[in-house]
Amino acid sequence: MAKENAAFSTIPETPVSESKAPLPVGQVKPAALRRLGEEPEKAEKKRGRQRYVEKDGKCNVQHGNVRETYRYLTDIFTTLVDLKWRFSLLVFILAYAITWLFFGLIWWFIAYCRGDLDHLGDDAWTPCVNNLNGFVSAFLFSIETETTIGYGHRVITDKCPEGIILLLLQAILGSMVNAFMVGCMFVKISQPNKRAETLVFSSHAVISLRDDCLCLMFRVGDLRNSHIVEASIRAKLIKSKQTHEGEFIPLNQTDINVGFETGDDRLFLVSPLIISHEINEHSPFWEVSKDQLRKDEFEIVVILEGMVEATGMTCQARSSYLVDEVLWGHRFMSVLTLEDGFYEVDYNSFHQTFEVPTPSCSARELSEAAARMDAHLYWSIPSRLDEKVEEGTEKGGEEGAKEKNGNLTSTESESKV
Repeated sequence: MAKENAAFSTIPETPVSESKAPLPVGQVKPAALRRLGEEPEKAEKKRGRQRYVEKDGKCNVQHGNVRETYRYLTDIFTTLVDLKWRFSLLVFILAYAITWLFFGLIWWFIAYCRGDLDHLGDDAWTPCVNNLNGFVSAFLFSIETETTIGYGHRVITDKCPEGIILLLLQAILGSMVNAFMVGCMFVKISQPNKRAETLVFSSHAVISLRDDCLCLMFRVGDLRNSHIVEASIRAKLIKSKQTHEGEFIPLNQTDINVGFETGDDRLFLVSPLIISHEINEHSPFWEVSKDQLRKDEFEIVVILEGMVEATGMTCQARSSYLVDEVLWGHRFMSVLTLEDGFYEVDYNSFHQTFEVPTPSCSARELSEAAARMDAHLYWSIPSRLDEKVEEGTEKGGEEGAKEKNGNLTSTESESKV
């Protein structure tokens, strides 16, 4: 396969940089270098690493100066689910510990107000809770009540109406705490975030010809045997723009068509697939050539969505490509081979590409050149036919003239005789 690919490989054109007189970088301030278009190398590297979406799908956006923090409490369930694991476990432990301590304190307070603690050894005295002799025993009775353990040593009596009411309240509130906290932990455990770790994107996107059209392509794959149901793919172009009115829109999002109209965006992701975006007049890359691509600044965000087959929950995987991660004139290596009774996917070649002959002009220039070629062929064929017809008529005219002259000479000779 490598030999076959080597036959189609070409040497990439090296960009010819404009010759400029070197400036003493140490004597010029970085701000002046930015205005001159010659930023230091470190600043360029730092800017090059700036992403809107990281390669692992994390969005590189932080929210600052959020004053209406009460909005997080209105959706406390989602807030708890979105917390990190260490904070979620801390909230889980505190929720139970606080309720146990709170109701234990109330049980101890009832026993103290009734005077049960002063009649510990009096068999004639009927306490609110049998064998409750202090705060520790009240705390243990609170745990037994809320968790419905019921060891049988500490038991509430029927001579304590306030204790009966408190028992009902603790049973109801304990059930609510159990449902809420167990629900939060279940949702957090069953979140399909980790499922996205086995959905992989190619490290680079490529631009090459496919069916005589320039196409932007990238590859997606699923490492698990359990498939993603109803998988769909979409892509966004993140690029700052300025309107005709002078308004500057940072990180403007433009949709990249990856087959929405034809249904190609809905994937049967059993083996790795190459997602293709045809660069036509509706594409944001319509007027982008190979040289312009090197100078441009944008980011392509790709989003893969679907339902996890095992749980039925929606899963989303994201990745992005910067300008230097888009390879012009490359194509992906094949990863699928036919073995004895099955197809095998070689993920060692998943990210590998090879060079192919690709025009360096933009898709618009390529389309105009193809239109001119078609027009030339359209007009050249009838002109050639017309030339053949004219040649035939000229030959026929000459032959007719010769025949006419021959007839004339023959009549003259007959008249002389």
